[in-house]
Amino acid sequence: MDGVLILTILIVIGALTFDFINGFHDTANAIATAVSTKALKPRHAIILAATMNFVGALTFTGVAKTITKDIVDPFTLHNGTVVILAALIAAISWNLITWYYGIPSSSSHAIIGSIAGAAIAAAGFSSLNYAGFLKIVQALIFSPIIAFVVGYIIYSIFKILFKNNSLTKTNRNFRFIQILTAALQSYTHGTNDAQKAMGIITMALIANNYVTTNDIPFWVQVSCATAMGLGTSVGGWRIIKTVGGKIMKIRPVNGVAADLTGAAIIFGATFIHLPVSTTHVISSSILGVGSAHRVKGVKWGTAQRMIMTWVITLPISALLAGISYYILDLFF
Repeated sequence: MDGVLILTILIVIGALTFDFINGFHDTANAIATAVSTKALKPRHAIILAATMNFVGALTFTGVAKTITKDIVDPFTLHNGTVVILAALIAAISWNLITWYYGIPSSSSHAIIGSIAGAAIAAAGFSSLNYAGFLKIVQALIFSPIIAFVVGYIIYSIFKILFKNNSLTKTNRNFRFIQILTAALQSYTHGTNDAQKAMGIITMALIANNYVTTNDIPFWVQVSCATAMGLGTSVGGWRIIKTVGGKIMKIRPVNGVAADLTGAAIIFGATFIHLPVSTTHVISSSILGVGSAHRVKGVKWGTAQRMIMTWVITLPISALLAGISYYILDLFF
């Protein structure tokens, strides 16, 4: 077995591992509100999320193609196999660190920053596809802002529509609706997040001349969907606690407004082939809903800690990837 094939296999394993970790790291985002309001028992919520993530991951490939070609050009990438492997090591490391401390950081920021950092270490800043890279970064920056605003608007509409209803009865009815919105949000999560690993594997296949186009092979789709589903089934209890309770006290009507907002923004991004951070979008949706409900009820200290993590993820993951590249380059 030649060295290129071995490295390609390592990348496939690494990408599926990243996808698996992404599953349990980001499960909380899709089901935290449903669990915190007791609309779903934790076990049932995770089974629902795993199933819908799997289905969502098989539905689209546009985001995967964006990851494949818009950060760096895989057809001209210098020492591409080592670059991709270094990026995976860095992204997985950062995901595990933030998961351990229960911080809802962005897997999207981690992998995009890691690819950019490893490519810069290999071939300098000229290796970046600046137009595509800036488009992705803009999507990562603006999507949580849009989610905050939309969450605020949707919950404000809910307050007007149900102002004369009994709060207890409204919350009881919305608890049933929340099962559907949690399923919808899990589905949209799969349509966007699982595709990042698909794009990485396809990059490696192109860099090593196993495929000649950026079309995503079906076996890559299935394997990434399976890894995401399995990771989701493990759950992410530390992050569920943060997203579901430490931002604000969530009631079913709040949860439905946040879930609808998150699903709409994520699916909109998937539709135009842009990767976004499901963590950012869903957490920002909750912040927007909380602000519309009662500004003082939002735990802004937790929100500030989360935002700081979002800001530092891209540069830290890029730095980790650069260091990983230099170490790997000594051996390959």
